Formats: sequence, C-alpha cells, structure tokens
Amino acid sequence: MQRDNLDFRNMSVSKLYTKQLFPTLLGMVSSALFTVVDGIFVGRGIGSDAIAAVNIAAPVFMIAAGLGLMFGMGGGILASINLSRGKRLIANINVTQAVVMLTIVSVAMGILLTVFPETAVTLLGAEGHLTELAAEYLFWFSISIPSTVLLVALPFFVRLTNPNFAMWAMLAATFVNILLDYIFIFIFGWGLFGAAIATDLGELVGTFMLLIYLFRPSVAIRFARLKVSVKSIRLTLRNTWYMLKLGVSSCLSEVTIAVMAIAGNYVFMSHLGTDGVAAYSIVCYLFPIIFMVFNAMVQSAQPIISYNYGCGQIARSNKALRLSVTSAVIFALMISGLFVYFSGDIVSLFLPDRESHAWQYAVAGLPLFAVDYIFFGINVIAIGYYTSIERINRAMRLTLLRGVLPVLFFFVLPLLFGVTGIWLAVAAGDMTAVAIIVILTLRDKKRG
Repeated sequence: MQRDNLDFRNMSVSKLYTKQLFPTLLGMVSSALFTVVDGIFVGRGIGSDAIAAVNIAAPVFMIAAGLGLMFGMGGGILASINLSRGKRLIANINVTQAVVMLTIVSVAMGILLTVFPETAVTLLGAEGHLTELAAEYLFWFSISIPSTVLLVALPFFVRLTNPNFAMWAMLAATFVNILLDYIFIFIFGWGLFGAAIATDLGELVGTFMLLIYLFRPSVAIRFARLKVSVKSIRLTLRNTWYMLKLGVSSCLSEVTIAVMAIAGNYVFMSHLGTDGVAAYSIVCYLFPIIFMVFNAMVQSAQPIISYNYGCGQIARSNKALRLSVTSAVIFALMISGLFVYFSGDIVSLFLPDRESHAWQYAVAGLPLFAVDYIFFGINVIAIGYYTSIERINRAMRLTLLRGVLPVLFFFVLPLLFGVTGIWLAVAAGDMTAVAIIVILTLRDKKRG
C-alpha cells in the first residue's frame, strides 16, 4: 500500500528506515533541546540553585512526555496496523480518539499542577529555598501541559504520511523556545518565570502546526469526525484502552527516567548536598537528548515493523529491528566517547564557574554515567520492538524492570563504591536488563 512517498509494503527496508530516521531524529533532538537550552540559559543566566530547582521539577515534564508517548505510540501502532489492512477510515478514527482523550487527560493534569505546585515539588524532594524556586517554575510550565503532551504525541501520526513536516514543526518549536529563552532571561531578566514561558510558547507553536496539518482533508492520515452516541463513546473507550496497552511501555520509559531523577536527586542530596544535585542535573538535562535519539530510532522502525507485522511480512519487521539496534549501538559509542573526552567543556555550558564544587562533581561523574548509554539504547530499542508487534506484556515487564533496577542500585552501590557508585547505578540497572533481554531472546529462538 502506498502512502504519499512511503510504501511500507514494498520499498527497501533500509531506504524506508533512512527516510524515516533523519527527519524523525532532527525533530526528536530539537524537542530534547527544549530541556537542554533551558538548562544552559538557566545555569548561566540565573545560577546553580535555579538549575537544581528546575531539575527537581523535571520528573513532571517527563511524566507529561510519557503521556504523549503512550497515546502517540499506541495510536500510531493501531493506525499503522489498520492501514496495512486497508482500513484507512478506522486509522483516522484511531488518531482522532487518541488526540481527544489525551487532551482531556492533559488538561486535568495541568489544572492540578497549577493549583498545587508546592505540594508537587515537595513530594519530588525539594527542600528549603529550592521549594519556592521549583514551585515557581512548575506553576508557569504547567499552564502548557496540554501543548507539551500533544507536541510529543502528534508527530507519531504526522510521520505516517509526512515525516519531514513533523520535523519542521519540532524545529520551529525549538527555535521559538531558544529565541524567547534568550530574550526573557538575559534581556528582560524574568528568571525562572521567563524560562517557563519561553517553553510554553515554543510548544504552542509546534503543536499548532501539527494540529493544522492533521485537519487538512488532502492528507491520508487526518482527523475524522467522531459520532456522539452511546455506541461511539463505548467504542472510543475500548480503542483508548487498547492504545494505552500498546503505548504503556513508552510511557513507563519516561516514568522510569523520572524515577531515576527523583532517586538520584535524593541520593545526591544526601551525599553531596545542593552542589551534588546541581551536578546531577547536568546529566538529567542531557539524558533527554540521548533518550530522544534512541526514541527516534524506535519511532522510525515502528511503522515499518507494525505495518509489515500486520500483513505477515515478518522478515521485513526483523530487518527494521536490526537496523535500529545497529544505529543505537553506533550512536551510544560515539556519544559516550564525547562525554569522556569533553566532559569539562560540556559541563561548562551549564555551569561556567570551573572552581565550584558542582562543576567538579559533574566533570568527574559525566564519564561514569556515560557507561550506561549503550545498554540504555538496547533496552529502548527492544522494548519498542516488542510494543510494535503487540507483545505488550513483555514490553511492560522489561520497562518496569529497568525502572526498578537503577533505583535499587542507587541505594546499594554507594555502600560499596561511595559517590562513584551513585554515578554508575543507572548503568548497572540497564546492564542487568540487557542481560535479561538476551536470555529471553535466546529462549525464544530455542522455542522456534
């Protein structure tokens, strides 16, 4: 079946993957730059306490992104499978149902966070003066929670027909955010309020572009009119539940990163105080870029895997999996090398004072944390693959496992290796999860 210039049934898998990967990668990395640019401007324009405060609130952003991934991945897989079976109208209904339900959930989440920001940051581990700073940032950021989750989810649907447009929407959002970050923080002097509002407006621009695209009657995947009846509502709820089952592992991936941030903040605060949290925040600012690159590889392979799985061409699905694993390993090795050899320069982007304890802690820790990336990438690809072929239970169990293991190691390894053990905790968790994936794969092959 031909969809614009993407023939998922007959085109070379390598060519399909490449055509999906580069625009998806640019779009996802630009999305991650929201967080990184905020970190650079906040660290240089406001100070290390401010960057620590934003890191305290960061798990909320990750959970919001997780909601977008859950509905986007779940709706995208369901739409891909229906398209492979010639059911285009049903695929459009799936997309519409996902967006409607996600909007309702995100609005409710945004209202709660704007009403109780201090309660939220206190639960996330904020103490003393960091509580006020983190609450201020979270309050203004929460206004745009619906835009945040839609900007994550909508590209899944747009990429089914036009990955380039999804990329441009993400790039536009990032450009607006960077420009406004500079204006609001350095020129207007608005502090954390300015950083949050810059992100809000940038996300609104990207979301608006994607929504307009999906309203166009000329594209294959677009919004469809939903009937308002008891039967239609039941069908929407049933489909939404199935989307959530398909996408829950993607959501849990973000939640596990949030849990990693919360546990890390707590342990670093216990061992090294505020400077330790500030140092760890550098990793937390950079980690979304790493995750988004791996996620781009998953999203590039997902429609190929799901479509061909839906029409019984398993060899093509497996080839897409191999391409994504190879891409992940190469990227992980490259980025780990950069973090080892240029850790001082990277940390200085966020914390220019090279004499501070926070800078010294971060420079020492960044290369240690980088050990994780190759194992993290393999985990993300494997979980995305199992989700794409509807092996939901395995994907969810693996996601929960790689969420629990780092937290466990956060509290065990420092007893054995001190602060070095804290930096290596996430790598130890992901390494253990990869070992389990290898065992499961060998068992599957043995069973035939």
